Amino acid sequence: MSSQKTVTVTDNQTGKTLQLPLIEGTHGPAAIDISGLYKNTGYFTYDQGFVSTASCHSAITFIDGEKGQLLYRGYPIEQLAEKCSFMEVAWLLLNGELPTEQELLGFEDRLTDYSLINESLKNFISGFYHDAHPMAVLVGVVGSLSSFYPVDASSMTPADAEVAAMQLIAKMPVIAAASYKHSVGGPFIYPREWLSYTGNMLNMMFSTPARRYEIDPVAEKALDMIFILHADHEQNASTSTVRLAGSSGANPFACISAGIASLWGPAHGGANEAVLNMLEDISEVKNIPRFMARAKDRNDPFRLMGFGHRVYKNYDPRARLIRKMCHEVLEKLGDSSDPTFELALRLEEETQKDEYFIERKLYPNVDFYSGIIYRALGIPTNMFTVMFAIARTAGWAAQWKEMLADPNHRIGRPRQVYNGPARRDVPR
Repeated sequence: MSSQKTVTVTDNQTGKTLQLPLIEGTHGPAAIDISGLYKNTGYFTYDQGFVSTASCHSAITFIDGEKGQLLYRGYPIEQLAEKCSFMEVAWLLLNGELPTEQELLGFEDRLTDYSLINESLKNFISGFYHDAHPMAVLVGVVGSLSSFYPVDASSMTPADAEVAAMQLIAKMPVIAAASYKHSVGGPFIYPREWLSYTGNMLNMMFSTPARRYEIDPVAEKALDMIFILHADHEQNASTSTVRLAGSSGANPFACISAGIASLWGPAHGGANEAVLNMLEDISEVKNIPRFMARAKDRNDPFRLMGFGHRVYKNYDPRARLIRKMCHEVLEKLGDSSDPTFELALRLEEETQKDEYFIERKLYPNVDFYSGIIYRALGIPTNMFTVMFAIARTAGWAAQWKEMLADPNHRIGRPRQVYNGPARRDVPR
């Protein structure tokens, strides 16, 4: 919501002053509207990594990094994780309010209808090498859906956008499971209408036509909660990618494919895989001091993965929830004295007693424990980021849908500070 407040900017060279509008939201810092800055002064702003730049208005997610707070549509993540299912949260992100019982049943029913993929896509998936990374398969196959649904955003009605969002959420786990089955040489398993969203994901990954797969309720609950925690997270790299691609009016499936590619990076969605690799390198509790010393050494490239966050300067609220879930999962499905989990707990304990980590507010984030749960559920390491993508599709779809409905949205066009050669003539 725009206010009448302004900020005065003065050019020290010319003495010229400019009044810039101040935009205030429901929560968080106000933003200075610099859209007229270049026109009025001839200057750009420079903000590498966009750490101080708001790129849009959004009513979906809010993070208070100092307080360690995460809200979806105003609801604290702790309450949603405890009281709601992922399907309820997906509806909330898309529509702004929690669903009634009837709305939820209708939503789940429509997702079931949209979950099937064109049979020819199985041939496309089988064309990848058996050891292709599942994220590579996901990027390609989701992008290819734009050939089955060849629409662009410029011609879509709100009802069309709603259908596209639901198709994305419904088809993502089916494609993900198919990519996993291809990597292990297993048969494709179709979704079942009587299973929950996360129950279907587990069944499509681990069942076979020859043997019935019993879905463990603890595994189903754990995966559902992880999906809730990963569903959206403000304007992160992948969400910004989806919005930037969508701002040109591109096909929604192509936009989400671009978001998946962004998520794939180890600094974004691949962090939980990196945490497990790090814990394997540390190996034993006795080695923790040595690795902590390496993390504090500026000349050593090693760093503790899963600690600290670009936004949170306090304990990541998702990490508290997932830490508790780790105990439940390992007690039921794995070894409650799992050495990796014990090592993670001790590493967290030691870092939170160390002045270096305390001063820098380096607390465990959601990635620190999620990989341990995935492994206990039998999900292979190369599927970790794929699971993240399934959950985040709800947020991507909601953000894309919100952007499309904004009458003031424009195609994204960041500027630059050019530091190449000055103008010169070809010497001949």
